[in-house]
Amino acid sequence: MKKSRHVLGAGVGLRYGFIHAHAHEFTIRRLGGVLAVSRSGSDAWRTRPTSRRAPANRALGARLRQLHVATTERYGAITLWRALLAEGVACGRHRVARLRRVHGLVARRIRRFRTVIERHQCAPPAPNHVQRVFTAPAPNRVWAGDLTAIATRAGWLYLTVLRDLYSRRVIGWAMSATPDQQVAVAALEMALAQRQPAPGLIPHTDQGALYTSGASQQGLAQQGLVASRSRKGNCYDTAVVESFFSTLKNELVHDRDYHTRDEARAEVFEFIEVFSNRQRLHQSLGYVSPV
Repeated sequence: MKKSRHVLGAGVGLRYGFIHAHAHEFTIRRLGGVLAVSRSGSDAWRTRPTSRRAPANRALGARLRQLHVATTERYGAITLWRALLAEGVACGRHRVARLRRVHGLVARRIRRFRTVIERHQCAPPAPNHVQRVFTAPAPNRVWAGDLTAIATRAGWLYLTVLRDLYSRRVIGWAMSATPDQQVAVAALEMALAQRQPAPGLIPHTDQGALYTSGASQQGLAQQGLVASRSRKGNCYDTAVVESFFSTLKNELVHDRDYHTRDEARAEVFEFIEVFSNRQRLHQSLGYVSPV
């Protein structure tokens, strides 16, 4: 009999339940040996009366499954716990984690590791005013931007975003089939139109050609913005945007097979404007949404 890693890692009660449900397929002794429980314990479990906590756990487990589906399997144990607290459901963090395991609720995650090599380099085209301090005292003081690529069967779709470091809200974004300066300018123009910031705002990006082009520099100068650039080849200097891209790809893109760029555009739009900006609970914000 093949061992079930999910059942082996579960609580004793779930293992007893598994034995009872599969007793017609295998002997109780064999099931108990595989799941590391005794036959006497299994017999006692079957005759033991239901605990007073069991109905509450069933109700909480059902609500966890509903939230898991409603958030399209994007939340981990802590965020689900925070969501329940926001609804007024009194429960403990460890209880939520245990019930997630019992019900097999697993958040979408694809961990991708990147090796970063620090290099000696010339001075950047603009100073690094942020210095990895990804906070701001008020809105429209510091924005951070970057570019990523999303695979479709029709070719790459390039997405550039600008996040306000005060609220972590994506306040400017644009998508294009080519990673040219127009896509960066379009995201900046969207953010400027929505926020209309005062002169002195710092847009922080890397040293890519999108952000150091003449058109991008001219757009910054016309609005009285103070450019800030990361060090060359150092993704940690734009970590707050890299984090957003990681969330986007883990919670949306990696589970999709886009046939067209328009299909990808529609889902990325919904993720940014509906879910991430208005619904998703952010740990850095004390588990509230950016909006």
